[in-house]
Amino acid sequence: MSKVYRIGIVGCGGIANGKHMPSLSKLENVEMVAFCDIIPERAEEAAAKFGTPEAKVYADYKEMLAEEQLDIVHVLTPNDAHADISIAALESGHHVMCEKPMAKTAADARRMVEAAKRSGKKLTIGYNNRFRADSWYMKKLCEEGELGDIYFAKAHAIRRRAVPTWGVFLDEEKQGGGPLIDIGTHALDLTLWMMDNYKPKVVLGTKYHELAKRENAANAWGPWDPEKFTVEDSAFGMIVMENGATVMLESSWALNSLEVDEAKCSLSGTEAGADMKGGLRINGEKFSRLYTNEIELGSGGVAFYDGQAENASDVEMRKWIEAIDQDLEPVVTPEQACVVSEILEAIYESARTGKAVYMN
Repeated sequence: MSKVYRIGIVGCGGIANGKHMPSLSKLENVEMVAFCDIIPERAEEAAAKFGTPEAKVYADYKEMLAEEQLDIVHVLTPNDAHADISIAALESGHHVMCEKPMAKTAADARRMVEAAKRSGKKLTIGYNNRFRADSWYMKKLCEEGELGDIYFAKAHAIRRRAVPTWGVFLDEEKQGGGPLIDIGTHALDLTLWMMDNYKPKVVLGTKYHELAKRENAANAWGPWDPEKFTVEDSAFGMIVMENGATVMLESSWALNSLEVDEAKCSLSGTEAGADMKGGLRINGEKFSRLYTNEIELGSGGVAFYDGQAENASDVEMRKWIEAIDQDLEPVVTPEQACVVSEILEAIYESARTGKAVYMN
């Protein structure tokens, strides 16, 4: 058996309880030994449910980093705290998984990349949608050249009415934005990864705050308070890459649209196209005839061993620990995630100024 890795959790809210801690608890070679949250009760509940019998609870991450002998730190806080906590953890000798988006600002994301380089420790970002079965299959198609050169793509993150009304999701100061930085980031990461293209040239963006003004609005998680809804309800971007490829990004928490897709992408290449609309489909031309093929992916998890399926978060955590244990590059590299943050920031800047943003 490989080494048992000691993990500290910073931020014991929804994403910690819904994704990270349950998936980590399924791995035999990790143990969660420290839990930190500014609300002590949340850390105590997490420790009781997922921690070792001797697990410690903290309200200050700096104290946790100084006192605990940890191998890995998971940063699961609001966006504005991602950079400082991740950098502190890296510089104190820990590998770090930070939940998406990488940071509230592109400058902070770049600071994180530099900290990882200086420390020699591994840093990854929680883009779990890369680990879905359809994502793995589409990525393989791209790597094998089945689509040819991908020159047009769409990144889909559209909800009709699903505004998160809890926590700090509606707080621009804490989060840096709304659906664009929350779910648009997943779709953009997925799309750039498929294309293996991280060289944006120019970005044009728009954002809207229209349905957010409504009181007693229909919503999956109950009506929102318009006074507290300080972020956009939808945002859109066009990214032209250095090689001429175009990416269209669409994101919304609330939009009058029936074309609802989240964390998906559509790709158009010189040899074929592929999309995740209602399943994974491949389209193209063969023997002077058009074709559309639907790929059967089973239960939706990634199948391993005797046909057993893991959900995307389970695969993500397993691959992350394997990267540390076997000294491999993480599936999601900090450099890739930084480009996503730079593009998101450029969309917001373009929406604010009404001008295109030319990237360095």
